Amino acid sequence: MFAGRKLIIATKHKKETVIDPLFRNAFDVECFVDPFFDSDTLGTFTGEIERKEDPITTLRQKCLLAMDSNACDLGVASEGSFGPHPSYFFVPADDELMIFIDKKNNLEIIARSVSTSTNFNGKYITTEKELFEFAALVDFPSHGLIIQKNKNDFSFIQKGIHDQSELLNHFNFCLEKFDGAYIETDMRAMHNPMRMRVIEDVATQLIEKIKSRCPECLTPGFTVTELIEGLPCEWCNSPTSSIITHRYSCTKCDYKEDRNYPHGKKFEEPMYCNNCNP
Repeated sequence: MFAGRKLIIATKHKKETVIDPLFRNAFDVECFVDPFFDSDTLGTFTGEIERKEDPITTLRQKCLLAMDSNACDLGVASEGSFGPHPSYFFVPADDELMIFIDKKNNLEIIARSVSTSTNFNGKYITTEKELFEFAALVDFPSHGLIIQKNKNDFSFIQKGIHDQSELLNHFNFCLEKFDGAYIETDMRAMHNPMRMRVIEDVATQLIEKIKSRCPECLTPGFTVTELIEGLPCEWCNSPTSSIITHRYSCTKCDYKEDRNYPHGKKFEEPMYCNNCNP
């Protein structure tokens, strides 16, 4: 279905370094990048350009924009969001989405990875001591930094800083002109190895989804669409909130298949039972 076809990777931040080899090896596609494609028009992490749509809509727009401008019917794109983890609210998280679109076969497949492996951080700083402490905390210089006048003030901003003397020069300029500076991690993939590893992980997940075909119509993307609770307690046999079934669905023919005990166990420990451990 995909072998020998061209696939555009919609990025300006070097994500092709991890995405290209994975997709090329998995599907024998010819990956390429448009050097003039500017994904920043859909929003920037620092906020100079606000992301107007939700992450999935932005992700789809990014992929289709690159595909349309290059007359390519096969594309992949990713979109990252950073903030509190959806379950562990005081822990920062990298929420990565990746989409695969095949116009020729009318396919759209999305994968998601939420990872606590991130150095996402930012702070207003007024001393060199604070500056170097923050830099060490976020794995500078292997991970880039951004310095600006203030968090929401872009009248002075420098991105992609990996050199200590450059960082110090920009900070001293801000200290003299503005009495301090806002320093934050540069979350663009090419400046953030931790994020690049999460992108590699979600790309691997996406490839596995694409390879999973519907048993009825053989359409790629046969994947889990519903988690069903009710794994019984091993003491009282009452249903718990733990998952007992993964429901797989086909987006094309609507075939569904339930696969029980996805985590390899038929009973849940009593500590997770509302009857045995209320």
